[in-house]
Amino acid sequence: MTLVSIFHIPLLDQMFTSEPLRFPGCVPVQGTDLPEPALDKNIKVYKEEVEYSFKMFNLAKGILVKSSVELEPGAFKAMEEGEWCKPDIFPVGPLIRTGSKQEDEGFECLKWLDKHPVGSVLFVSFGSGGTLSQKQLDELAFGLEQSGQRFLWVIKCPNQKANASYFSVESYVDPVGFLPDEFLDRVRDRGVVVSSWAPQVEILSHGLIGGFLTHCGWNSILESIVNGVPMIAWPLYAEQRMNVVNLTDGLGVAYRVKVNENGVVGRDEIDKCVRSLMEGEDGCKMKVKMAELKEGGVMALSQDGSSTRSLLTWLKSGPSN
Repeated sequence: MTLVSIFHIPLLDQMFTSEPLRFPGCVPVQGTDLPEPALDKNIKVYKEEVEYSFKMFNLAKGILVKSSVELEPGAFKAMEEGEWCKPDIFPVGPLIRTGSKQEDEGFECLKWLDKHPVGSVLFVSFGSGGTLSQKQLDELAFGLEQSGQRFLWVIKCPNQKANASYFSVESYVDPVGFLPDEFLDRVRDRGVVVSSWAPQVEILSHGLIGGFLTHCGWNSILESIVNGVPMIAWPLYAEQRMNVVNLTDGLGVAYRVKVNENGVVGRDEIDKCVRSLMEGEDGCKMKVKMAELKEGGVMALSQDGSSTRSLLTWLKSGPSN
């Protein structure tokens, strides 16, 4: 879906006069869910970087995509048939990094997971760059506590910028110190907090994980799909809001949190989403759909699968691609 939008964003003024936006082969998307640089065409970064970069995609002879026909059939069909898509498109996913048993042995959080029932733990992580404000971090803590569900939370120091981790120097401040007073004592029997980083692939592949609260970066989405884990979608920046639209409206494997009038996701909203995913009827339906997507991913990467065939086609087309 994101790649389809890339080919069309320079043409938005001519193509679309009202919302929602309807990119070929994709579910409708609101303008506010486009990547931030594309929202204001008067800013310098749009003219100098966004339009130029997007137009450059059509100069490529071929593009490898970490997705699959099974995952985004409409988008790949539209790119194959549309004259607006000049390069050949090769879906070769879902591709993720795999963990190793040797790596697993050194992480206490994985040992903690072993103590709980299958599918009973919510994994909470906003990726390498995702950060929350202090107010939002507090609301997330209280929401997780209020839900009564088991959770494993990778926490970072608060910051007003959602992608602050990418642009800040390494911090030696323990982010756990920013949690509400006595929070860890109150959730000690059912929650664990990990500072700054945890082995995400290994955690998501652990049978005890029943849900993933995520910023919806594409790598995190693929890791969740490959392991059959449904999601709570909490987009922060870049193309993440568009990814969420596909997950919720297209695939039906995620809840999207609602931001209140103050720009914060409140504790009651977090509580509702977590309970619905982990023990609600809709959550059960999402788990079934996610299991189907997982199986589709396995088929795509099998010896005669769609992604394997696509990769072979690219290899046979020669180095010019």
